[in-house]
Amino acid sequence: MLLQFYKYQGTGNDFILIDNRTAHIQLTRVQIAALCHRRFGIGADGLMLLESNTQADFKMVYYNSDGNESTMCGNGGRCIVAFAHQLGVIEHHTTFEAVDGMHQAEIDTKGIVRLQMIDVKGIGADEDAKILQTGSPHYVLWVDDVEKVDVVREGRKIRNRTQYLPDGINVNFVSLRSDGLHIRTYERGVEDETLSCGTGVTAAAIASVENQQGSFSIQVHTQGGTLRVQFEKTIHQMANKVWLIGPSAFVFKGEVNI
Repeated sequence: MLLQFYKYQGTGNDFILIDNRTAHIQLTRVQIAALCHRRFGIGADGLMLLESNTQADFKMVYYNSDGNESTMCGNGGRCIVAFAHQLGVIEHHTTFEAVDGMHQAEIDTKGIVRLQMIDVKGIGADEDAKILQTGSPHYVLWVDDVEKVDVVREGRKIRNRTQYLPDGINVNFVSLRSDGLHIRTYERGVEDETLSCGTGVTAAAIASVENQQGSFSIQVHTQGGTLRVQFEKTIHQMANKVWLIGPSAFVFKGEVNI
């Protein structure tokens, strides 16, 4: 089968996007993993299908690079909004369905996407780390210098701790500096460090004001670029009106035989 695909990236978090509004494309786990492989395939952190939805503009179906369907991906959500805009499915505002529910989003003329994330219902703890659910589960650990962390080795150990199995957890190492947060993330399903993780950025931003309340706008620097998280925080550790904001970019379009 000849498959048409589009490649997008959001602060270095890259994805294969496929228009499946006709519902004719059925990919196996092995096929998805092969397409995402960086040596023998197209290469990507994940693959998304844009599908029709009677209750919204479209549906986002997300797979990690290991071929398994996964939980919410924030950068993927921003990229699929840009993809829907390129296809003419939406103009500048949209409502779409993802695995964690409905999302609002908007895209401007420069490709900056504002994506509303789910409300965060609390902040948990595991020793010195914070645990948050931002559409995907995240472990947030504060470190003195994020650049000195062996993200793959340390992240893999935490991701595979017994209490997080069988699904595992995404692991974020974060440093607070004068210009905002600096973060590096080990992502489950990719089983490696990614240049950026939208749900991880969201988790770190909310965790950084754990004992505060009010309206916040926090700049977060990833290995692939800078994102901003805006939200309102309550005294009960709730965060609502959560928006992930940053660039998305079309990389190329192609065809591949599978």
